[in-house]
Amino acid sequence: MRWCWIAVIVAATTAGEVMQAFAMRRHGEIRDFRPGALGRAIAVLARNRFIVASVAAMAVSFFAYLGLLTIAELSFAVPATAVTYVLETVLARYVLKERVNWLRWAGASLVICGVALVSL
Repeated sequence: MRWCWIAVIVAATTAGEVMQAFAMRRHGEIRDFRPGALGRAIAVLARNRFIVASVAAMAVSFFAYLGLLTIAELSFAVPATAVTYVLETVLARYVLKERVNWLRWAGASLVICGVALVSL
């Protein structure tokens, strides 16, 4: 059962963070941090379907994480869900068309090794 929770967490977190990045790239950089300008930026972002979907995905991830913690120890849950870093790196490269250098690939590979060690 705990691997089902992990699958939900990984899928929801990965989808949520990729959608956030995509939406913010389309929106552009926020440069004005005055209260009125921030309010307008929040209002625009709240109507962005990718931001709304991202928040929903992250909510699913959060509640699934709570479910995982009811049946697994924290020392297992945190490293096991770290596989999101690997999936996000892959999606950043192929979906968001980011340049991912060899150092980041090496880091993602180390995360996979850590997840494999925890799963034993």
